[in-house]
Amino acid sequence: MAASCVAASELLNNIKQISALRPKASYAVRAVSTTSPQCHAQLPQRARSAPQQLVGVVGLEIHAQINSSTKLFSGAPVRFSAPPNSLVSFFDASLPGTLPAGYQITQQRLPIAVDGVLTYSLLGGKKRNQVMRQNVTIKQIQLEQDSGKSLHDDVRSQTLIDLNRAGVGLMELVMEPDMSCGEEAAAAVRELQLILQALGTCQGNMSEGQLRVDANVSVHRPGEPLGVRTEVKNINSIRYLARAIDYEIQRQIDVLQRGGTVQNETRAYDSKSGETLPMRDKEGLQDYRFMPEPNLPPLILYEDDASLPTGIDACQVVVVQKIKEGLPELPSVKRDRLVQTYGILPEHSFTLVNEDGLVDYFEAVLKATKKEPRKVIGWVTNELLGHLKQQDMSVCQSPISPSALAELLELQETGHISSSVAKQVFQEMWRSPGKTALQITQEQDLGLVSDTAQLHIICQKVVDSHPDEVHAIRSGNKKVLNKLMGLVQKETKGRADPVLVRAILQKKTS
Repeated sequence: MAASCVAASELLNNIKQISALRPKASYAVRAVSTTSPQCHAQLPQRARSAPQQLVGVVGLEIHAQINSSTKLFSGAPVRFSAPPNSLVSFFDASLPGTLPAGYQITQQRLPIAVDGVLTYSLLGGKKRNQVMRQNVTIKQIQLEQDSGKSLHDDVRSQTLIDLNRAGVGLMELVMEPDMSCGEEAAAAVRELQLILQALGTCQGNMSEGQLRVDANVSVHRPGEPLGVRTEVKNINSIRYLARAIDYEIQRQIDVLQRGGTVQNETRAYDSKSGETLPMRDKEGLQDYRFMPEPNLPPLILYEDDASLPTGIDACQVVVVQKIKEGLPELPSVKRDRLVQTYGILPEHSFTLVNEDGLVDYFEAVLKATKKEPRKVIGWVTNELLGHLKQQDMSVCQSPISPSALAELLELQETGHISSSVAKQVFQEMWRSPGKTALQITQEQDLGLVSDTAQLHIICQKVVDSHPDEVHAIRSGNKKVLNKLMGLVQKETKGRADPVLVRAILQKKTS
């Protein structure tokens, strides 16, 4: 087992090594929790709705692809965008002689985990800068196989089958209907995605189908039984998840308010139209056939070393306490740490944690500069991240390294360049990755103008050409001084020492 986490693929290896010790085993069911011990703020209870007001109810079924190089029960490789049917073993194709494939192996009697809690965070308040925590119950987590997909050829009026994904290992997390809107569901899925990525159990790339969500949506009046639900299938984007749920809630409300009946059906979300569309009804009972699988030994979890039966090697079984001790820093803990350690705003901690590699980048910059974290965060989340998003790049692809950005910030902090020039130098560093901030500053003569005599001449010129502004300042409107400072900076192309400029202008307009 890896020290940092136990990947699902490693758990599968343990399954093969565990003999049938059911009578002696201690079955441990653990709750999934991401609650930070440092912060206990809870989402305020919603105001009670009017008796006739319909509200949404949302539950989720999430399929996360287990991070493994091969499929669940065969040696066929797992790879995205491979040619159709190029990654299929005889077993994956369910040829005659194999047991039925594609079933949910641990669903019926002993799911891998039950009765868990996922704590996720939302930014709320008028300015959306207050961290509010909400819980959603995880009913169970089960292991299952992915299935192949149908490719419909409308031109030739035929359907083709691609079995590349057939047999790929999935963990399905079934969440209770504890959410009420798309925003809450999206926040819960994003938190889960970050946790799985931190643990290394799922890469969580939704665009490649590694994380897919089915949303069960209904509406009802508070205090009354839940309404008829619809299932919106296979949503592969957190943004689309929120939109699909909110659309479906409003659609059902509209149906009921018109006197209609919500149908128990499966629907799909069309991202182009922003609507959910019917796929099939769910009126008939789903015919699940549960059967024992003789080739699978039981997965036995032990609470700690003390609970191990005599003669059992701890390295050959799953011990919950060892897994807990090896867990990495989870997202909620990391956000709290960033806020408490560096004094940054909660919304900035969300931005840092949500972007892969950005926390490490931010902390690397801090180690190489004396600039305050609250000043560094703006450069990382605005300048750096803004450029990365604009060019659809990841943090690891940034042409400006943490040390290079730290050098730029040090030039500004020590008074060698102004803030406006620093941004100009950043742009040039982005275009010319080989050049340092100091090189660019020297080559383009961008150093701060601190010559008092020279600044006196420039300031006097600005004062003489703007008598109305000077009169306003002398009449008590001190804010106008900022306009004159801006004009001086324009004259010097942003190179004037702002402290000196302000002092000179204050003296000349007093």
